[in-house]
Amino acid sequence: MRRNFLTFLTLLLLGGFSIDVAFAQRIENRVAVFSGIDKITGRITTFDVYVNETIQFGQLQITPRVCYSRPVTEQPKTTSFLEVDEITLEGVPRRIFTGWMFAESPGLNAIEHPVNDVWLVACKQTSDVPPPPGS
Repeated sequence: MRRNFLTFLTLLLLGGFSIDVAFAQRIENRVAVFSGIDKITGRITTFDVYVNETIQFGQLQITPRVCYSRPVTEQPKTTSFLEVDEITLEGVPRRIFTGWMFAESPGLNAIEHPVNDVWLVACKQTSDVPPPPGS
Protein backbone atom coordinates (compact mmCIF):
# COMPACT_ATOMS: atom_id res chain seq x y z
CA MET A 1 0.00 0.00 0.00
CA ARG A 2 2.75 2.44 0.98
CA ARG A 3 4.71 1.58 -2.16
CA ASN A 4 1.68 2.30 -4.41
CA PHE A 5 1.17 5.63 -2.69
CA LEU A 6 4.84 6.60 -3.14
CA THR A 7 4.69 5.59 -6.81
CA PHE A 8 1.58 7.72 -7.25
CA LEU A 9 3.26 10.72 -5.59
CA THR A 10 6.37 10.30 -7.73
CA LEU A 11 4.34 10.17 -10.93
CA LEU A 12 2.34 13.16 -9.80
CA LEU A 13 5.41 15.24 -8.98
CA LEU A 14 7.22 14.27 -12.19
CA GLY A 15 4.24 15.26 -14.30
CA GLY A 16 3.55 11.76 -15.54
CA PHE A 17 0.10 11.85 -14.03
CA SER A 18 -2.25 14.77 -13.87
CA ILE A 19 -5.30 15.59 -11.87
CA ASP A 20 -7.73 18.10 -13.34
CA VAL A 21 -9.50 20.15 -10.74
CA ALA A 22 -12.25 22.30 -12.18
CA PHE A 23 -12.87 25.54 -10.39
CA ALA A 24 -15.95 27.34 -11.60
CA GLN A 25 -14.90 30.83 -12.54
CA ARG A 26 -17.18 33.57 -11.37
CA ILE A 27 -18.00 36.31 -13.84
CA GLU A 28 -18.11 39.87 -12.53
CA ASN A 29 -21.00 41.69 -14.21
CA ARG A 30 -21.80 45.39 -14.57
CA VAL A 31 -25.59 45.10 -14.24
CA ALA A 32 -27.89 43.44 -11.69
CA VAL A 33 -31.43 42.58 -12.77
CA PHE A 34 -34.14 42.75 -10.10
CA SER A 35 -37.86 42.17 -9.97
CA GLY A 36 -40.06 43.99 -7.54
CA ILE A 37 -43.70 43.96 -6.60
CA ASP A 38 -45.77 46.90 -5.49
CA LYS A 39 -48.16 45.21 -3.07
CA ILE A 40 -50.71 48.01 -3.33
CA THR A 41 -51.17 47.80 -7.10
CA GLY A 42 -50.01 44.20 -7.53
CA ARG A 43 -47.72 45.33 -10.35
CA ILE A 44 -44.47 43.39 -10.84
CA THR A 45 -41.62 45.32 -12.44
CA THR A 46 -38.27 44.05 -13.70
CA PHE A 47 -35.47 46.61 -13.72
CA ASP A 48 -31.73 46.85 -14.38
CA VAL A 49 -29.35 48.51 -11.94
CA TYR A 50 -25.68 49.15 -12.66
CA VAL A 51 -23.21 48.08 -9.98
CA ASN A 52 -22.62 50.97 -7.53
CA GLU A 53 -25.66 52.85 -8.89
CA THR A 54 -28.55 53.62 -6.54
CA ILE A 55 -32.10 53.43 -7.87
CA GLN A 56 -35.38 53.96 -6.11
CA PHE A 57 -38.21 51.44 -6.23
CA GLY A 58 -41.15 52.71 -4.20
CA GLN A 59 -39.78 53.65 -0.78
CA LEU A 60 -36.66 51.51 -1.30
CA GLN A 61 -33.27 52.64 -2.53
CA ILE A 62 -31.26 49.72 -3.94
CA THR A 63 -27.49 49.77 -4.52
CA PRO A 64 -25.80 46.60 -5.82
CA ARG A 65 -22.08 46.55 -5.00
CA VAL A 66 -21.16 43.43 -7.02
CA CYS A 67 -23.04 40.99 -9.22
CA TYR A 68 -21.53 37.58 -9.98
CA SER A 69 -22.65 34.79 -12.27
CA ARG A 70 -21.08 31.60 -13.66
CA PRO A 71 -20.30 30.51 -17.23
CA VAL A 72 -23.18 28.87 -19.11
CA THR A 73 -21.30 25.55 -18.90
CA GLU A 74 -21.54 25.59 -15.09
CA GLN A 75 -24.51 25.24 -12.78
CA PRO A 76 -26.20 28.60 -12.28
CA LYS A 77 -25.10 30.59 -9.26
CA THR A 78 -26.03 34.23 -9.50
CA THR A 79 -25.26 36.39 -6.48
CA SER A 80 -25.23 40.08 -5.70
CA PHE A 81 -24.05 41.96 -2.65
CA LEU A 82 -26.32 44.93 -2.10
CA GLU A 83 -27.46 47.63 0.25
CA VAL A 84 -31.10 48.60 0.61
CA ASP A 85 -32.38 51.71 2.37
CA GLU A 86 -35.96 52.59 3.16
CA ILE A 87 -36.93 56.25 2.81
CA THR A 88 -38.85 57.08 5.98
CA LEU A 89 -41.84 59.43 6.16
CA GLU A 90 -39.41 62.16 7.25
CA GLY A 91 -37.44 61.63 4.01
CA VAL A 92 -34.43 60.12 5.81
CA PRO A 93 -32.86 56.92 4.46
CA ARG A 94 -32.73 54.03 6.94
CA ARG A 95 -30.67 50.92 6.13
CA ILE A 96 -32.87 47.83 6.19
CA PHE A 97 -30.62 45.32 4.41
CA THR A 98 -26.94 44.77 3.68
CA GLY A 99 -25.94 41.38 2.37
CA TRP A 100 -25.95 38.78 -0.36
CA MET A 101 -28.95 37.97 -2.50
CA PHE A 102 -29.17 34.73 -4.51
CA ALA A 103 -31.16 34.51 -7.75
CA GLU A 104 -31.53 30.73 -7.48
CA SER A 105 -33.07 31.09 -4.00
CA PRO A 106 -35.22 34.22 -4.18
CA GLY A 107 -36.97 33.50 -0.89
CA LEU A 108 -33.71 33.19 1.03
CA ASN A 109 -32.74 36.88 1.15
CA ALA A 110 -35.43 38.71 -0.78
CA ILE A 111 -36.29 42.15 0.55
CA GLU A 112 -39.70 41.87 2.16
CA HIS A 113 -41.17 45.26 2.89
CA PRO A 114 -44.75 46.19 3.88
CA VAL A 115 -45.31 47.85 0.48
CA ASN A 116 -42.53 46.66 -1.89
CA ASP A 117 -40.69 43.34 -2.21
CA VAL A 118 -37.52 43.04 -4.30
CA TRP A 119 -35.50 40.01 -5.41
CA LEU A 120 -32.49 39.32 -7.67
CA VAL A 121 -33.24 37.77 -11.05
CA ALA A 122 -29.93 37.81 -12.95
CA CYS A 123 -26.62 39.52 -13.61
CA LYS A 124 -25.47 40.66 -17.02
CA GLN A 125 -22.75 42.67 -18.73
CA THR A 126 -24.88 45.21 -20.60
CA SER A 127 -28.27 46.85 -20.40
CA ASP A 128 -30.62 48.78 -22.67
CA VAL A 129 -30.73 51.37 -19.89
CA PRO A 130 -27.93 53.92 -20.31
CA PRO A 131 -25.25 53.79 -17.61
CA PRO A 132 -25.20 56.51 -14.96
CA PRO A 133 -23.05 59.56 -15.71
CA GLY A 134 -19.36 59.05 -15.01
CA SER A 135 -19.44 55.28 -15.59
